[in-house]
Amino acid sequence: MILAGTALNVLTVAAGSLLGAFFGSRIPVRISRIVFQAIGLFTLLIGMSMALKTQRILIPVFSLILGSALGEWLDLDAAIGRLGAWVKGRTNAAPGTNAGAATFSEGMITAFLLFCVGSMTILGAFEEGTRGDSSLLITKAVMDGFSSLALASALGIGVLFSIVPLLVFQGGLTLAAAGLGEFIPLPVIAEMSAVGGLMLLGLGLSILEIKKIKVVNMLPALLVGALLAALIR
Repeated sequence: MILAGTALNVLTVAAGSLLGAFFGSRIPVRISRIVFQAIGLFTLLIGMSMALKTQRILIPVFSLILGSALGEWLDLDAAIGRLGAWVKGRTNAAPGTNAGAATFSEGMITAFLLFCVGSMTILGAFEEGTRGDSSLLITKAVMDGFSSLALASALGIGVLFSIVPLLVFQGGLTLAAAGLGEFIPLPVIAEMSAVGGLMLLGLGLSILEIKKIKVVNMLPALLVGALLAALIR
């Protein structure tokens, strides 16, 4: 079912935000840590299963190398960081804004940037839109649920209202991918999925704190993979 992953994501963020706002930071750190470790292992599993869908092993290899080099040259990770800082700065610096409203805005903006500006959002929307596979967005939904709980305990109920831009942005990406999927040949989708799987392996390593990898800088690899798969048949 299309948008199933996004719908679950909205529900988990809403539940986490409400729990965090009303109960505060009462969940032990050790519990949160092991839950995220479990999510990291599951992310590795999804990434491996996606990577193995390739029919031409050299396509994801060269796609990741060329795409990562391009993303690092553009420094997409730093650009997204600057965008987030600019949005938060513009929101909190509004004249005449009282402390309560500023905290509310900060909670909403911070949560939106955390939940929507990342490789998992784009890869998950692509998988759900083109293949009808919501597993990656379901994993993201669980992660966002715990993250929203922690954020809401610190920044308040404003985190809850991030579900509106989350639904519009992530749902819009999924619908766009579904529309494009009708025109993209299945072999191209398979290779793009394999490239995305390799990126998820990097994300899983980052979640497990084994090695910090700038997965956002690898996003151009998806486009390179699509081009190579279309040219090499």
